Amino acid sequence: MHIVIDGNRCAVAKGETVLTAARRVGVHIPTLCYHEGLEAVGACRLCLVEITKKSGQDTEIVTACEFPVEDGLRVETRTESVRRQRQTILSLLAARCPDVTFIRELADREGGLLDFERFEGHDNCIMCTLCTRSCAVLGIEAITPVGRGSHKEIAPPFHGAAELCVGCGTCARICPTQCIEMIDTADTRKIWKREFKFVKCETCGAPTITEETMAYAISKYGLDESYYRLCATCKKNQTATQFQTLSEPLKLGAR
Repeated sequence: MHIVIDGNRCAVAKGETVLTAARRVGVHIPTLCYHEGLEAVGACRLCLVEITKKSGQDTEIVTACEFPVEDGLRVETRTESVRRQRQTILSLLAARCPDVTFIRELADREGGLLDFERFEGHDNCIMCTLCTRSCAVLGIEAITPVGRGSHKEIAPPFHGAAELCVGCGTCARICPTQCIEMIDTADTRKIWKREFKFVKCETCGAPTITEETMAYAISKYGLDESYYRLCATCKKNQTATQFQTLSEPLKLGAR
């Protein structure tokens, strides 16, 4: 099966989307809400492309992250219509989140910002829902979109402390605008109006994960508690030492 992206014919596999096919062959399509580990939802609309099906029907603009490839599909990623719509989206995001530098950088690549009046009273959340979707995939669902229109935001139920949160920090790390406040010290993590105590590495004393994250992971994945009491570096060093110990007899035999 083949499609044509920006005039270049490329082989594609059944089940791929236009976005994954384009990235595989090195064609850049901007995204904000997409993550390869999560189901695509087309929330940010930034990955818009123009497509023409093999049947030769009129062209249409679709979200590349959701649109499945099909044989003979023609895809244009940089038409004037596509660029104009991306400019509009980025200009609205810049008006909502004026402090997010990389949105302006993205806009520069698409032809610059259009003139939109700034929204008042907003943080830098662009409602990509990466945080809520990743939280749901983990099976926790501590936060959710609340409100409507320009007042829509991400928050725990009733805007209180996130009682279901385990303090894993996934939502803060995946946020493209880094608008989720997470404060780590040597002993604790503060996020979503809660404070969590870190489990310390038994070897070097570095903080690893929160006690609540460890308890949740043990109940969900069934690994022994000892697995979570070493930091990533010490686990790596321990594995290397074990491998070296096991390989010594082999080296002696080779002599």
